[in-house]
Amino acid sequence: MAEGDIVENFFGVYLLFCTNPKYKGRTYIGYTVNPSRRLKQHNRGTKAGGAWRTSNKGPWEMVLLVHGFPNDISALGFEWAWQHPHRSRRLRTVTHKKAKEQKYAFCLRVLGNMLRTRPWCRLPLTLRWIKPEYIRDFPPGLEPPVHIPIAYGPVKPVKVKKPAENKSDDDIEEMQACTLCKNVVEEVDKMRCLSSSCLLVAHMKCLAHEMLKDDIPEMLVPLEGCCPSCGIPVLWGDLVRLKRGCYQQKESGSDDEDWVDSLSQAT
Repeated sequence: MAEGDIVENFFGVYLLFCTNPKYKGRTYIGYTVNPSRRLKQHNRGTKAGGAWRTSNKGPWEMVLLVHGFPNDISALGFEWAWQHPHRSRRLRTVTHKKAKEQKYAFCLRVLGNMLRTRPWCRLPLTLRWIKPEYIRDFPPGLEPPVHIPIAYGPVKPVKVKKPAENKSDDDIEEMQACTLCKNVVEEVDKMRCLSSSCLLVAHMKCLAHEMLKDDIPEMLVPLEGCCPSCGIPVLWGDLVRLKRGCYQQKESGSDDEDWVDSLSQAT
């Protein structure tokens, strides 16, 4: 798999397709933090770390990735539900595979249901087609929600360095007030805008409450909204990633609006 878009703090769930004439059409769903390495393991067999279900049945193609999970636990839960849709209480409405339905089409039908079901529909996920020849339309009514971008091509996962915790006396003196409630914001609770030119500083709770004004009332965390300071549209998941130290790959000279727009293609 060739190098592709850089994705920070990568946790992904993938779909494999078997191209071996003897087993062609078989699929496999798995979790990974390194798609390229994981695909090699599957094609090299169990001795190289591949799964027994894929061993000696290759070659396999990694055709689809879902990524953007906040951690490995979230991604592993998604993997299990995709593998076992009829054992998941969240997917009770998904009917069993039809007699003439190909396994690949069934996997996509289950995925379409998952991306429109809580809690997954509330996550800042990205659907990524890796191999163009395997791209298919989702069944009517099961298209990914508008806040889940569709990307193309392979990824290059990178680990994010934790921000330095040592603070100078100047940093301590420059305690900042929340733009929304005007109270002091501790560093551990501080949220900022994606735009480096925006002056927003807010408590996580304050910002979530502000962005939820146009969302579903009973939700505690928003999906998306506009920055209350500069007005640019943002995904909540992107703001959380920024807080955790992601998006260090942004070039210092890049335009903020273009960069924010590009997140929907590479998140």
